[in-house]
Amino acid sequence: MTDEILTIQEVAKYLKLNEKTAYRLTSEGKLPGFKVGGSWRFKRSDLEKWIEEQKQ
Repeated sequence: MTDEILTIQEVAKYLKLNEKTAYRLTSEGKLPGFKVGGSWRFKRSDLEKWIEEQKQ
Protein backbone atom coordinates (compact mmCIF):
# COMPACT_ATOMS: atom_id res chain seq x y z
CA MET A 1 0.00 0.00 0.00
CA THR A 2 1.44 3.34 -1.00
CA ASP A 3 0.47 6.59 0.66
CA GLU A 4 1.07 9.95 -0.96
CA ILE A 5 3.23 12.37 1.03
CA LEU A 6 2.52 16.10 0.59
CA THR A 7 4.55 19.23 1.32
CA ILE A 8 3.16 22.24 3.20
CA GLN A 9 2.67 24.00 -0.14
CA GLU A 10 0.67 21.09 -1.53
CA VAL A 11 -1.43 20.88 1.65
CA ALA A 12 -2.20 24.60 1.48
CA LYS A 13 -3.33 24.20 -2.13
CA TYR A 14 -5.31 21.02 -1.32
CA LEU A 15 -7.15 22.73 1.57
CA LYS A 16 -7.33 26.06 -0.28
CA LEU A 17 -5.42 27.87 2.47
CA ASN A 18 -2.66 30.42 2.52
CA GLU A 19 0.69 28.69 3.14
CA LYS A 20 1.20 30.72 6.34
CA THR A 21 -2.18 29.54 7.65
CA ALA A 22 -1.33 25.90 6.88
CA TYR A 23 2.04 26.29 8.62
CA ARG A 24 0.44 27.92 11.68
CA LEU A 25 -2.23 25.23 12.00
CA THR A 26 0.41 22.53 11.69
CA SER A 27 2.72 24.18 14.23
CA GLU A 28 -0.21 24.41 16.67
CA GLY A 29 -0.90 20.70 16.21
CA LYS A 30 -4.23 21.29 14.48
CA LEU A 31 -3.19 19.65 11.20
CA PRO A 32 -1.70 16.14 11.22
CA GLY A 33 1.86 16.45 9.98
CA PHE A 34 5.40 15.35 10.76
CA LYS A 35 8.82 16.88 10.23
CA VAL A 36 11.50 15.47 7.96
CA GLY A 37 14.79 17.33 8.14
CA GLY A 38 13.06 20.45 9.45
CA SER A 39 10.35 20.49 6.76
CA TRP A 40 6.72 19.56 7.31
CA ARG A 41 5.27 16.58 5.47
CA PHE A 42 1.75 15.15 5.46
CA LYS A 43 0.16 11.82 4.54
CA ARG A 44 -2.84 12.41 2.29
CA SER A 45 -4.79 9.68 4.12
CA ASP A 46 -4.20 11.46 7.47
CA LEU A 47 -5.51 14.71 5.98
CA GLU A 48 -8.60 13.00 4.58
CA LYS A 49 -9.28 11.43 7.98
CA TRP A 50 -8.78 14.83 9.66
CA ILE A 51 -11.25 16.45 7.23
CA GLU A 52 -13.89 13.83 8.06
CA GLU A 53 -13.34 14.41 11.79
CA GLN A 54 -13.77 18.19 11.32
CA LYS A 55 -17.15 17.66 9.66
CA GLN A 56 -18.59 16.12 12.83
